Amino acid sequence: MGTVIRDITGNELRLFGDIVARLERLEPEADARAEIFMDVVRLLRGDFAASYVWDSGANRFDEGLRFNMDPGNLRRYEDWYQFRDPITFQLRSRQRATLVDEVIPREKLKRTEFYNDFLARDGLNHGINIFIFDRQRDLGDLRIWRARGRAEFGERDTGLLDALEPYLRRALQRGAPSTGLTSREYEVAVLVSRGCTDRDIARLLGIGFGTVRTHLTHAMAKHGCANRAELAAIIARKH
Repeated sequence: MGTVIRDITGNELRLFGDIVARLERLEPEADARAEIFMDVVRLLRGDFAASYVWDSGANRFDEGLRFNMDPGNLRRYEDWYQFRDPITFQLRSRQRATLVDEVIPREKLKRTEFYNDFLARDGLNHGINIFIFDRQRDLGDLRIWRARGRAEFGERDTGLLDALEPYLRRALQRGAPSTGLTSREYEVAVLVSRGCTDRDIARLLGIGFGTVRTHLTHAMAKHGCANRAELAAIIARKH
């Protein structure tokens, strides 16, 4: 793993090896984040977790995954608090596993609206994040938290995440579209190229009709398309 990681049980060591093995054999169309999300939470002994991909076109985090967090509270994050977030962009700039306490003192965080009206609602207290990049391209992140009264994250946890990073990055690179679109924009565009309506796409991907239209608009803009037929033709050729 490059560094000595202490306080790891035999079962956790086997879990680490299983995560690595699955990432290495994942097919390009698989969602690497979703594939290993819950097992990474177990490995880090987390109580809560979320994962997003930064959408540079929309200037927001999207494609969320969650564990043990209220869906309504996460919608508030996606709609409001991610734009008033004092920690995430500092963590993202590190491009390595980082404790929340490394970028903001705990007492200062607890005085923020972000903590009191978002994090504390679900009981999130001790946090660790890692953001995965392919050069300057965002591939996704993992945000793992423990509850008040639990031990804080430490070197064991940053070491495990940093050791997993190259395997997760390779798996995400294999699945990242080469079209300049985010993975969700690409999924929408591929379904458009197959003749699906926006309502079909919403049902197939389990997202809202308006979200489909947003992804479709971004995909057309990135390819300079005037309509969905032009986008469908471009994606069909590349696909």
